[in-house]
Amino acid sequence: MPRVRRCRQQGCHAMVNFPHHYCTNHFEQEAEYLANRQRWARSREQGYQHRYNTVTRNRSKDKTEQYNFYRSREWTRLRRLVLERDHYLCQYCQAFNIVTPAKTVDHIVPVEFDSALKSDLNNLAVTCYMCHRLKTDWEQDYYGTGQGNKLKNVPKITEKNLVAKMIRTYSPDRL
Repeated sequence: MPRVRRCRQQGCHAMVNFPHHYCTNHFEQEAEYLANRQRWARSREQGYQHRYNTVTRNRSKDKTEQYNFYRSREWTRLRRLVLERDHYLCQYCQAFNIVTPAKTVDHIVPVEFDSALKSDLNNLAVTCYMCHRLKTDWEQDYYGTGQGNKLKNVPKITEKNLVAKMIRTYSPDRL
């Protein structure tokens, strides 16, 4: 049996087959109704995006500075230099002689842990999606970075190969 619903026209009690909203007598209003629904959905989407960018991302002064840094010309220039230096290949995979193309540039020591290293080329490495995901999880555990976490007083690990080994030993089942 097909799914049905009532016609959206006020006072009309005719049943309409799903996915339509109006009966054959009022079908001319269907296009206008769908356009209004799409317009409403787009306006809600922009509100969500605005709230995310102004409240969630900028939940503290430090996060605001980080967000602005990643939108700066300096970051764009640094990112391009690192991608060219590392030939668009994941540095953490290369530590295990695996060649993986990548486009993400990541801080070896997180900016949240030591903001003085955010513009240091030696603290930047190209990473693939999987290594970046694993490294983010490892950083949250090791350094205490991330939303709701407290930074820990631990030594910085600045060597890419050592970080790659730490990532692999932290979650070998996810590789």
